[in-house]
Amino acid sequence: LEREVRATLALDFPMSSFDLDLEDVRKSVEELPAVLNAGAQLKSGGVLEIAIEPRVAVVVWRSSKGLRLVDAEGVAFARIAMRSDRADLPLVVGRGANRAVPEALALFDAMQPIGPRLRGLQRVGDRRWDVVLDRRQRVMLPEAKPVLALEKALALHSSQDLLARDVARVDFRNPARPVLRLGETAQGGGQEEKVEAQ
Repeated sequence: LEREVRATLALDFPMSSFDLDLEDVRKSVEELPAVLNAGAQLKSGGVLEIAIEPRVAVVVWRSSKGLRLVDAEGVAFARIAMRSDRADLPLVVGRGANRAVPEALALFDAMQPIGPRLRGLQRVGDRRWDVVLDRRQRVMLPEAKPVLALEKALALHSSQDLLARDVARVDFRNPARPVLRLGETAQGGGQEEKVEAQ
């Protein structure tokens, strides 16, 4: 980030303080995607000090344009080459996933009881989420109140070990009538069928 700031400003030192517009310097630095806020001041001895508050990544977003780091405001500010570069951050996938980061963070928080099984969240139709688990399982959430629907699904798992069974999909898009789609093993290798959750 420091190198990026120096390259952006391209100031030719030494220079007179009269030739330096601190407001322009601040604005130029704040235009960098990785900078949330910046300040610029001249200190004694003719030293230009630039204070930077960098954006902090909270999720990795996989889109058609590759992997990007996204902050809590949904701003994609840096690219990464591989998912393993930021394995410490949760993954969101799909068009518009960056615009729903606060909701995604609430869902990640709710998933803590089975966190090790979580692979990420997929944005569907830029309006709702699927929770993607290992073993190719999905919990399909509604557009409205997805955290509440997820908590209901997790309560069902807690009471009936739901996600430990051979269930391919837990469809909570209509929380009043959740539907399970069995995996192939559970139905003897046939097609998946919908079964109402009790």
